[in-house]
Amino acid sequence: MADERSAKVAIGGKDYELILTTKATKEIAKRYGGLSNLGEKLMKTENFEMALDEVVWLITLLANQSVLVHNLQNPAKKRDLLTEDAVELLTSPLELSDYKNCIMEAMFKGTKRNIESEDESSKNAQVG
Repeated sequence: MADERSAKVAIGGKDYELILTTKATKEIAKRYGGLSNLGEKLMKTENFEMALDEVVWLITLLANQSVLVHNLQNPAKKRDLLTEDAVELLTSPLELSDYKNCIMEAMFKGTKRNIESEDESSKNAQVG
C-alpha cells in the first residue's frame, strides 16, 4: 500500500497500515450512519470505556484492510486478521489516544482523492 493512502501504527511489535477502503467505509456507514458522523461520535462518547471501544473497533477495521488486501494479492502467504481482543491486549490506553490521530489521517487520506476529483470536475464543468 502506498503511504498516500494509509497511516501506520505498531500493534504488538508489528506495523500495520490503516487504510480507508470502500469496504471499510461501508462498515463505518453501517455503524455510524456515514463518515461525517464518525468524528462527532468519537468526540461525544459519554464514557471512557465506550470511547476506547470505538477506537479499538476502528483500529481493528482499518488495520485489517491492509491485511485483507495482502491476503487477496498473496493467497499463498495469508496473514492473520487482527481481532479487537488482540488490539486491546497489545495496546495501552495512551497508545489508543495516539492512534486516534492515525485514524483521522487514514480517513483524510482515503477521502482526499475524492474531494480533489470533485474539485477538478466542478472546475472543468465551469470552463465548458
